[in-house]
Amino acid sequence: MSDLVIGLGGLAMMFALMVFRMPVGMAMLAAGYFGTVLISGARSANALLVTETFSAASNYSLTVIPLFILMGNIASVAGFSSRLYEAAFAWVGFLRGGLASASIIGCAAFAAVSGSSVATAVTIGKVALPEMKRFRYSDALATGAIAAGGTLGFLIPPSTGFVLYAILTEESIGQLFMAGILPGLLLTALFMAAVALVTLKDPEAGPRGEWVSISKRMRALMRALPLVTVIIVSIGGIYLGVFTPVEAAGVGAGLVILMAIGMRKLDWRMLQQAVSDTVGTTAMLYLIVIGASVLNPFLALTHVPAMLGEAMTSAGLGPYGVLLLIIIAYLVLGMFMDGLAMLVVTIPIFFPIITGLGFDPIWFGVVAVIVIEMGMITPPVGLNVFVVKSVAQDVPMATIFRGVIPFWIAMAVCLLAVIVFPQIALTIPSAMFR
Repeated sequence: MSDLVIGLGGLAMMFALMVFRMPVGMAMLAAGYFGTVLISGARSANALLVTETFSAASNYSLTVIPLFILMGNIASVAGFSSRLYEAAFAWVGFLRGGLASASIIGCAAFAAVSGSSVATAVTIGKVALPEMKRFRYSDALATGAIAAGGTLGFLIPPSTGFVLYAILTEESIGQLFMAGILPGLLLTALFMAAVALVTLKDPEAGPRGEWVSISKRMRALMRALPLVTVIIVSIGGIYLGVFTPVEAAGVGAGLVILMAIGMRKLDWRMLQQAVSDTVGTTAMLYLIVIGASVLNPFLALTHVPAMLGEAMTSAGLGPYGVLLLIIIAYLVLGMFMDGLAMLVVTIPIFFPIITGLGFDPIWFGVVAVIVIEMGMITPPVGLNVFVVKSVAQDVPMATIFRGVIPFWIAMAVCLLAVIVFPQIALTIPSAMFR
């Protein structure tokens, strides 16, 4: 049996295990381990399993993940996240479709705390969906705005997607975080434009909210200011070179905890819940990293990535033609796979192709994350759609998928803009202190 056949069989086994609901990390680990047994024997496979597991688990850069997740969880249980939505609601809620726009702004702000699309969608959804129901927003617009806004957690720093991309490609986490800022703001603006277009076509879909006086707006903004300050300190510290990403995560988590304790918003039970949620999410992410660390050497042995790269580059499509093929592959995979799983499986295959064609690796990280974001709201899987469904249980899945269509188009516009104008992603990283 040739190594190439074993490699393709290993990938087929991995996808089959995912279909039968084995955790993504375990499916990758099993495919990599047993595939290595077939090619190099059990001794080599055991050595690979031990060394790669230790190397992944002891990677200092990965500690940024639990710290930023803890920061988001503390902000959520302490009620700080609702203040972000309330401030956005006070400033734009009186506009047509304003509550949906406020939800998107709230998602963007909370994304800068949590780094998780799922946590962003759940946290803001619990606050915003009842308000939109009270003002009789259409179910499609309300749930679509939350599902799409939640994806900003994968793009706006501190993004877990960028952390995993950096680990897999050995690029700078700090530069990737900075690269996500302008595309994240652009995508937020495009989402709000999508809300405006939907409500222009159907004003009943997003009625105006209550008018809020300037004094109340300022009070709402001041209530959100402490958490906004933490965001500015942690992300700004990375930009100025004051903190490494890991140090920024530690400072941010520490400030949020001290702020919650000082404002008497955190008790022992809430702290336990936040830490427990952090441990669970971190364990899942570490398992994915360990699984990828075992799978990728196996794929290298089979020469599957090299074969795919040679096939794509020899097709005569040119650099942007190959990039289009990669984007299409991501969109197809996004219909069936979780975003993080897609990232760790595909980057070892696509990254050498992209760098070989002369594309900037930091820029490609942003492109990959935006395309994966699109997969998060693409049927039939659409992870964020299922997350919103868990919050809005009375809304049919078909209605939520219909509601995300305008936002999916906005994502496509953002992706096109980043491809045509790479400086949208590269301006801030190129200017930051190293």
